[in-house]
Amino acid sequence: MKKIKAVIFDWAGTTVDYGCMAPVQAFVEVFKQYGIEPTMEEVRKPMGMLKIDHIRTMLQMERIRGLWVEKYGKEPGEEEAQALYSIFEEKLLSILPDHSGVKPGVVETVNRLRRNGILIGSTTGYNDKMMEIVVPAAKAQGYEPDVWFSPDSTGQKGRPYPYMIFRNMEALDIKKVRRVLKVGDTVSDIKEGRNAGVWSAGIVIGSSEMGLTEEEYNALAPEEQKKRCSEVSDRFLAAGADKIFYTIDDLGEFLLG
Repeated sequence: MKKIKAVIFDWAGTTVDYGCMAPVQAFVEVFKQYGIEPTMEEVRKPMGMLKIDHIRTMLQMERIRGLWVEKYGKEPGEEEAQALYSIFEEKLLSILPDHSGVKPGVVETVNRLRRNGILIGSTTGYNDKMMEIVVPAAKAQGYEPDVWFSPDSTGQKGRPYPYMIFRNMEALDIKKVRRVLKVGDTVSDIKEGRNAGVWSAGIVIGSSEMGLTEEEYNALAPEEQKKRCSEVSDRFLAAGADKIFYTIDDLGEFLLG
């Protein structure tokens, strides 16, 4: 992995929005509007996917599907998924400006990678409309990848499909998949990298998979922090991750020494 030519980062939970809080808040509010309160585990499990796919996945979860049938007398299908999504998008767009803070160490590590000739790509579960808010906000804080692609650029085939990674490779003129490292904070990110044949790594602290704000994480006792990090790492490894980094600083140290 020492001959990496490009690192392709995820956005929320990886480079911005510590804990990936914006989508979670929007998903919870949308389902509550329909009289169903999802658990954090139900909301977090599909994280990283294209957002309409995320809603479809949640609607097919056994508990949520059962509650839906109980409340509405029929199983939720595509019509229901689209109805929820239209509300979700509106809610997410309204709160994204408050959830676009760049995570600690990102600007410094990305600048260091660039100084060493490594290109910076990115993929996301957000669509272009959402990224029109996030990208300029991150740029104002000093973080801007060389390229980014959303599922809007791949016929709505988001993670775990590999096509956003291939669009990055094409734009960055990278010929070999084993010269690319995909870095994300969800199981969907890991699978995206695996399906593309590139190296795939998980970021643990501040991840959606951990699901804690920076304040919540810092308030934990050291032993509890260690336990939470270990649990997230195990889930990433089970999904096929080649490497685990607790922070983006660890990634920089690993690649550049």
